[in-house]
Amino acid sequence: MSTATFSGPKKSFLSGLPVISHLKKSVGLQRGMLITGLVLTGFFLLCTILAPFIAPYGYSQLSDQSGSFPAQQAPSSKHLLGTTVGGYDVLSRVLWGSQTAVTVIVVAVAMSIFLGVALGLLSGYYGGWLDRVLVVIADAIYAFPSLLLAIVMSIVISHGQSSFWGGILACAFSITVVFVPQYFRVIRAETIRLKAEPFVESAMVLGASSMRIIGRHIFKNATRTLPLMFTLNASESILTLAGLGFLGFGIEPSSAAEWGFDLNKAMADASSGIWWTGVFPGIAIVLTVLGLTLVGESINDLNDPRLRGRKRAGGKPSRSTAAVGQGGNTGAGTGSVAGNGTPEAGNA
Repeated sequence: MSTATFSGPKKSFLSGLPVISHLKKSVGLQRGMLITGLVLTGFFLLCTILAPFIAPYGYSQLSDQSGSFPAQQAPSSKHLLGTTVGGYDVLSRVLWGSQTAVTVIVVAVAMSIFLGVALGLLSGYYGGWLDRVLVVIADAIYAFPSLLLAIVMSIVISHGQSSFWGGILACAFSITVVFVPQYFRVIRAETIRLKAEPFVESAMVLGASSMRIIGRHIFKNATRTLPLMFTLNASESILTLAGLGFLGFGIEPSSAAEWGFDLNKAMADASSGIWWTGVFPGIAIVLTVLGLTLVGESINDLNDPRLRGRKRAGGKPSRSTAAVGQGGNTGAGTGSVAGNGTPEAGNA
């Protein structure tokens, strides 16, 4: 008598990606938050890619064929969002500023992940004096206010004035110093937990080297929370960059467009009723940070099985919950099914 085997549908590579897989599992308010965050983030990235094509002027352009731009001009057909006190086009500065923000996010978070993950793996696996030294250093850095630490690093690196790539690297290094302890502490805790798992102990007994165990067995399991941390730290990177620019420690306006610097120059305009120079850069910061935060918080909720399996709107359980319930009732009436999909011998 042949036994039937049951195999689930094969999952494509795209369906296994973090955001896409979370979108399929989301329901109700979670799905609304995730979609809203994806729309805002996608719009931000679209503006970044298309900025050279849709921006009417350059980020530091002060004139065209008709002459110099007027300062603090209200929104008009020629300048859709008006001009700043320095004569820059507000719309162009906002669009070009998205490129600066993305560049800083990519460089800063990439360096933070590389250093934080590497140090966390080494510290958690080897322990001993190396672990104690790294933990003390991470706690000491973490104790400083993040923005103050970024200001100090920016002054040390760029001395308060910088070119485009000099400013990008100065801001990125400043943000990296702030974020490395976060990745370090998370990866270290996961590494300590995984080191005591049976599959890691089995690899040790079989004589696998430490580097092989860390690379093949611990790294993949310890870094599952990185997509969540990336989205949350990306939004924090934008706020830190805007804070540095607002306080005058960011990128020079002639080198790149930066939203925080534009907000700083718009402070004096607010008391004069000139609202457009500060409103639009502020809206860009708020919407970008909101989009990234909604994506990160939605992923965080969907990673929790208690929140992921909640009921849909109207009291109907989700598919995963319903499938579990039906499977339990069927098993009670017809007998249990073995792990390979075939009925057990007693019920056959």
